[in-house]
Amino acid sequence: MFRLLAIYISLITCTPGTELYTKYGHTAIRLIDDEQQIDWCFNYGTFSFNTSNFYWKFVKGETYYQLSVEPTQYFLETYAEENRPVYEQAIHLTQEQAIRLRNALLANCRPANREYLYNFVFDNCATRPYHLITDVVGNISSPYTGWENRTYRQFIEHYTRPHTVVNALINTVFGSRADQPMHGEERLFLPEELMFYLEDAQWEDGSPVVYRSDIQPFEIQPTRWWENIYTYLILFAVLLSLLSLYDAHAKKFHYGWDLALGILYLIFLSIVVFLCYFSIHPLVGWNIRLCVLPSIYLICRIGTYFLLLRRTL
Repeated sequence: MFRLLAIYISLITCTPGTELYTKYGHTAIRLIDDEQQIDWCFNYGTFSFNTSNFYWKFVKGETYYQLSVEPTQYFLETYAEENRPVYEQAIHLTQEQAIRLRNALLANCRPANREYLYNFVFDNCATRPYHLITDVVGNISSPYTGWENRTYRQFIEHYTRPHTVVNALINTVFGSRADQPMHGEERLFLPEELMFYLEDAQWEDGSPVVYRSDIQPFEIQPTRWWENIYTYLILFAVLLSLLSLYDAHAKKFHYGWDLALGILYLIFLSIVVFLCYFSIHPLVGWNIRLCVLPSIYLICRIGTYFLLLRRTL
């Protein structure tokens, strides 16, 4: 690798994986120090399931992530095993700037500094490296517009794919705040958006932020037919209609399924209420999508039952 400085710093952008928490990609910082003979990746996306009350804190939005450091070789091997391409952008820095940024990274690794309260939108693995660079080196401007004026909900659909079950569940618990447009640096919590933003960016003196890179747009996996939410909604409607046909034929309303469905939906609503009023998740809120399942139930279950029962009388 050709390097102009004794200290070489680059931004690493990792493409999406198959697990939900990897579908938005990932960002890290690579540090190569020739004098100290180190080649490390600084990763702000590390958390531990062994944390006390982890799942309770996760639901409340009080999950603490931390900065972890590992040899770049091990970091890249992990993504190679998952068949996830990784892109690198060499940051244009003077020797003095590179030293300051290296020292800031090492300072953030100290036990007292490494943890932070993770926020999916405002403080995550992409915003941390960006703000560290701008705080230490200087302001950045970029003509890249990308997701400017598009909403948080639109970005979710882009990475989780429209009409998938995962996308439907996320959209159901996200409220009106998710429909607000993103502007400027608000977009940079997306690893891919940050990557393209820096590619065209300049420092205050007009010099480019990135002097060498090899990047490509993320390749989003296509939606498979069994992942389509409409497939499940149609099956749900058909099953309710068949149950209603059976009840109409027997002239007796069987409450077991209705009670079970009601309990499940009340549990789901309780989770939404908790997220809305007792968690710090920024985009959670009420929206009309919460009425979809009750509407299907009323039409297919009660409506069909009374219509057929009336005809048999």
